[in-house]
Amino acid sequence: MVTVKRALLSCHDKAGLDAFAKALAALGVELIASGGTADHLTKQGLKVRSIEEFAGIREQLDGRVKTLHPKIHAGILARRDDPAHLQSVGPQGLIDLVAVNLYPFEETVRQPGVGLADAVEQIDIGGVALLRAAAKNFPHVAVVCAPQQYAVVAEALRRGKGQLPESLTRQLAVDAFQLTSGYDTGISSYLEGMNGTAASGSPALPEAATAVVRKRQALRYGENPHQQGAWYAPSAGPVWGVGTLTQLQGKALSYNNLLDIDAALRALLEFHEPACVIIKHHSQGGLASAATAQQAYERAYACDAESAFGGIVGFNRPVDEALATRLTATFLEVIAAPSIEPQAAARFSNKTNLRVVTLDWPARIPQGPEWRQLLGGWLLQEPDALTIKADALKVATKRAPTERERADLLFAWSAAKHVKSNGIVLAHDRATVGIGQGQPSRVGSVRLAIQKAGDRARDAVAASDGFFPFPDSIELLAKAGVAAVIQPGGSIRDPEVVEAADRANLAMLITGVRHFRH
Repeated sequence: MVTVKRALLSCHDKAGLDAFAKALAALGVELIASGGTADHLTKQGLKVRSIEEFAGIREQLDGRVKTLHPKIHAGILARRDDPAHLQSVGPQGLIDLVAVNLYPFEETVRQPGVGLADAVEQIDIGGVALLRAAAKNFPHVAVVCAPQQYAVVAEALRRGKGQLPESLTRQLAVDAFQLTSGYDTGISSYLEGMNGTAASGSPALPEAATAVVRKRQALRYGENPHQQGAWYAPSAGPVWGVGTLTQLQGKALSYNNLLDIDAALRALLEFHEPACVIIKHHSQGGLASAATAQQAYERAYACDAESAFGGIVGFNRPVDEALATRLTATFLEVIAAPSIEPQAAARFSNKTNLRVVTLDWPARIPQGPEWRQLLGGWLLQEPDALTIKADALKVATKRAPTERERADLLFAWSAAKHVKSNGIVLAHDRATVGIGQGQPSRVGSVRLAIQKAGDRARDAVAASDGFFPFPDSIELLAKAGVAAVIQPGGSIRDPEVVEAADRANLAMLITGVRHFRH
């Protein structure tokens, strides 16, 4: 047990501090506080000793040096079961609880117009040192690093009559080390981002990288019932994407639901006009853009109505009552949109198991690295945020695409970016009509896309996420009635592929960029 007789408080964020300090004082705990914290608590009528009085020092360097003093750290680090430590420090020098929250570095650098000098001023030194010292000595000292912990610690002290169980102080130490680790990661990432950029213009990938996350929600299981699963979110930095998710109704989200929601969001971020995507087993089942969200849904659903059963549907526009009525006609796992209108929410409420979630739409995609775990390692890469401009496309064939074909080709190219490689997308009137993906051979994906499209392949366009290694895919597309193709190019057999397209009077655009998604 940790007996708390003296507490050191140094808090930039004063939220909840008054009640916590009063709870400590009511238990007879002596309060010591640094400058601004001492002033704040004194105004609340609390008796507080200043750091200067306790340690016999004066603040230096405009407050940069105040808690960095041997007497303070000796009082925190002294082992209560070591007589030499106790003799060195003395009973009046012991500090049994440290409550610190740090300068808001991450919040500061997220603000527009913040320069390096302002950012550096928000790097906390003394606070981090106090947290680490107290956390190291958790068998004898309690460390409180966040306002959310105040009530828990105060209640435990009341129940324990001034004592805390070591199980709690150990968990508090874990929280403190996780906080300081994430804090340092935020600082190093910020400074690393100033060292230069990659060829693409994004920040260069760091020599060393750390990601600090905190459990947001326990899940029933992982991909399968015999696997544990949980949902984690960054403990620092901007909140965006799936991190902004709010669940309005329905069963608890599953591991696979979250993967599918992420896939839907990634695809929808390609479009400024109303768009809808249907995802099933982390694969795209249909994608369309149209004048309204409902029209986009109808066209996306028509791509593969059979596979839409039990899928998730994502929109980049609000869902109204008419669309909600249409959606409830099919069994769906999840509906995701920027917002749900009240009348639509009332419609969905009749489907109690249907998960309905909203997501904030980001103005831009943050450029931090994407992580993927290997057995025994990690891969980091820049996000695939490259957008192809229409005037950068090269016409490879004798026939150039018509205006309608060009619009559909650009749409199909955006859709193909978000299907599994090898990926082939057939599209017409800005809607997918056939998708082949995840096949070991590209021609296999072509066959699958044509099979899914059926008669709808006639006069459609095709997009391929990678180059065509042989003319056979073009020959199959031409036989199915496809009118135009867009692909990266770059194969040693490009001339043969283009010749096959010319023989069939197909138009072909070359992007010079591929979009593999493994």
